[in-house]
Amino acid sequence: MSVSEIFEIPKFFYFESGNDYSGSKGDFSYKIINSEKLKAMTWHGRLCSMKAEIEHEKEFDNNEDGFKEMIKWMEDIYNCK
Repeated sequence: MSVSEIFEIPKFFYFESGNDYSGSKGDFSYKIINSEKLKAMTWHGRLCSMKAEIEHEKEFDNNEDGFKEMIKWMEDIYNCK
């Protein structure tokens, strides 16, 4: 089960294991980069993150609380479209 009511995002354990993740919901695309911080990027369109014009970008603490904050941030952006 996904941690988001909107997006298919795996649980925090996936990121604790050092993985990045990307996905989309309709025309809304997102990427989560795992490093010292969790970096979330969002944009509209089907281009990959390297070719797309990133509309929103934010870093979060790389822990369970930061992860939950990031999910809420992404859902808020999606709901404001």
